[in-house]
Amino acid sequence: MDRSVLDRARRGDPEAFRDLARPHERELLVHCYRLLGSLTDAEDVLQETLLAAWRGLDGFEERASVRTWLYRIATNRCLNARRDQARRRPVEPVPPFAPPAPTRHGEITWLQPLPDALLDGMPGPEARYELQESVALAFVVALQRMPARQAATLILRDVLGYPAGEVAAMLGTTETAVKGVLQRARAAVPAERCEPPATAEPVARRFAEAFTRGDVDAVVALLTDDVWLSMPPAPHEYVGRAAVRSFLAVSLAHAAGRLTLVPVGANGQPAFAADLGGPAGVIVLTVRGGGISAIARFHDPSVPARFS
Repeated sequence: MDRSVLDRARRGDPEAFRDLARPHERELLVHCYRLLGSLTDAEDVLQETLLAAWRGLDGFEERASVRTWLYRIATNRCLNARRDQARRRPVEPVPPFAPPAPTRHGEITWLQPLPDALLDGMPGPEARYELQESVALAFVVALQRMPARQAATLILRDVLGYPAGEVAAMLGTTETAVKGVLQRARAAVPAERCEPPATAEPVARRFAEAFTRGDVDAVVALLTDDVWLSMPPAPHEYVGRAAVRSFLAVSLAHAAGRLTLVPVGANGQPAFAADLGGPAGVIVLTVRGGGISAIARFHDPSVPARFS
């Protein structure tokens, strides 16, 4: 840390504060995304974090690095945001066709994809996870289902590699409590990991070709038996080949001849920006064991703009 920059920031120089914070903004945004599952919410909380840090700079005691201090502020702002459920419930879209009855209704309707471009040049996790694994949709969904402090503990320890003592200080708890919470959080994380992009890409390419020509049978042939399809912010989820087939038969018939898919990168997984004569969301695929085990179709038409 450049001492002169810190001193100038404390004297009220906003440019000096930006120099302090800028190297950490991208990773803080991804940190907030992991905790909140929504890039929109993560961007809001990042701005709250930077404002709180600017206003509280006199209270920075330099017992830890600027990076750790910012992570502490961001983590606690995310915990506050997770308590405010109202801000995390988007309006459910109305489908332009009559879908079949869903297998179940999902609760994590605020989920959004993370553009891979935001990961470029970012330092990787320092503990149990690779960068791709630490932003994979299944991992992010698991974090949303955990109690907020469990999720924060898991990220700080197993993704960012902070020692238990520093995590305890960030969360205002004890090392013993951190160890207990971490054990429960680890048990809630899916053990099976996504295939790397290079391995998943051929399957994704065949999916896109079949999907755009409306070939339901060819799409279903690429799916695992336990595949699930979700459509945030709609709560409908379809589980198993038969259920997914029934949905695709209706949705692809509605899109016949009008749908195009453009490859993009999201959450370290194969993804496509959909167009139906206008932006129609983003589709993210989870590939495991040579087949597609999950399809997340994000219906918010504003999402594709993040990938342009």
